[in-house]
Amino acid sequence: MCYNGIMLIDSHCHLHDRQFFSDDQAEKMLENAAKNGVKQIICIGTDPVDSLAARDFAESHPNVFWTYGIHPEEAKGENIESLSEKTLRRAERLAQRIDSGASKLVAIGEVGLDYHQSSHDRKAQIRLFEEMLEFARQLELPVSFHVRDAFDDFFAVVQNFPRQTGVVHSFTDNKKNLKKVLENTDFFVGVNGLATYSTLPLPPLERILLETDAPFLTPVPFRGIINEPAYIKNIADWLSTKLGVSPETIAKETTKNVKRLFRLPDPL
Repeated sequence: MCYNGIMLIDSHCHLHDRQFFSDDQAEKMLENAAKNGVKQIICIGTDPVDSLAARDFAESHPNVFWTYGIHPEEAKGENIESLSEKTLRRAERLAQRIDSGASKLVAIGEVGLDYHQSSHDRKAQIRLFEEMLEFARQLELPVSFHVRDAFDDFFAVVQNFPRQTGVVHSFTDNKKNLKKVLENTDFFVGVNGLATYSTLPLPPLERILLETDAPFLTPVPFRGIINEPAYIKNIADWLSTKLGVSPETIAKETTKNVKRLFRLPDPL
């Protein structure tokens, strides 16, 4: 499909994570993304060390940005205190860097609640989630939310932060909870390769952010191989057909949404 020069953005990937991508792979995938019209990407942090790896990767590439987050699966009773304290201590230092214009930090995330495994510590997750939302409030940044089998508690927590902006990354729930996200919040909703091989409900285009979650959730027709930011174009192609609108409209609207939420500059 033709996008007539309108760029695409991968709003959620893990290209900085050397558990999945070597340095050479990451560089090649950045080149491949640009060739496919994906001009900017956001690398998502999942714990303090991983977040700083995302920072370092972003700061060495002109059109890559990063987030600071602690995934809910990191919230365990024995380490929640140290995680929270370290996170809040970093807030002031990160705020100083943002004020000086030296940082490419664009959000807090991915953070939230994940009750998929019964062994997960729900109380610790809620506490960490509240800490991270307070962190986002202090820094005046949007949030990339991870929510899995936990929407009741998610809504209960976020209602205490009424001015918070963000995106519900990789929505995998039912129509009822999608409707609550759309009607009770201003959050965007992340659509990725999972949509191309599932029956998940879709939000309206004006609330969609495109994402890969690379290396995970590879879209059709590349199932079975590692995901990469270039495949945003394939997700956009699928969405164009699904919604019955032009590829240019998909690119224009989703790029506008990402830039609005994360306040991204024009690509270099």
